[in-house]
This record gives sequence, C-alpha cells and structure tokens, in this order.
Amino acid sequence: MSSSLQIDAVLAQIRAMQSQIKGVTAPQNDVAKVAGVQDAVQAPPSFASVMKQGLDAVNQSQVRAADLATKFEQGVPGVELPQVMLEMQKASVSFRAVTEVRNRFVSAYQEIMNMPI
Repeated sequence: MSSSLQIDAVLAQIRAMQSQIKGVTAPQNDVAKVAGVQDAVQAPPSFASVMKQGLDAVNQSQVRAADLATKFEQGVPGVELPQVMLEMQKASVSFRAVTEVRNRFVSAYQEIMNMPI
C-alpha cells in the first residue's frame, strides 16, 4: 500500500509540473471580482525555470536514494531493502525522463537550426 501512495505522490508532482508548464493559475476569488480588485497577472514560468525545477527534483531523488542505500549498507535499523530498491528505481526513472526531455529539446533545436532562411 505504501508503494501505491508513493506512486500517487509522483503522479501528483508530474501533474503539478504540467500545470506550471501550461501556465494554469488559480481562479480569482469572488470577493476580488466583486470589489473590482485585480491582482497583477502572473506570467507563466519560463522553460528554463521549469527545467531547473525538474532537474532539482531529479537531483533530490538521486541524493535521497543514495543516502538510503548508504544507511542500508551501514545497517541502520528501519531501512529495508525494498524501500532502498524503490527509491533507486524512482531516481532512475526520473533521470531517464529528464534525459529524454533534453534529447527532444536538442533535437528540436537542431531542426530549427537546419531550417532554410
């Protein structure tokens, strides 16, 4: 059951990043609309900031997995092998996903650069 909760957490993170990419903002509350108060419209985050957040998340996942593996190797009580393996797999999957995004970005860049003017 714990692994399904962790999978749900990863899916929630992916959905949150997708909403950031799309620039979805929270709807304004009705009080602000009635009073005529308009907050400054937030610009959607740049590609660079979204990519940095993704890389930071992957880095944290890898650090967490390595730390857990070290604790298991040292025999720290409460650290189980399945837990270590799950964290290592999550780190591996997230790294492969970021690598694929980078590969597609480089491919798109190369296509644009090869377009005739």
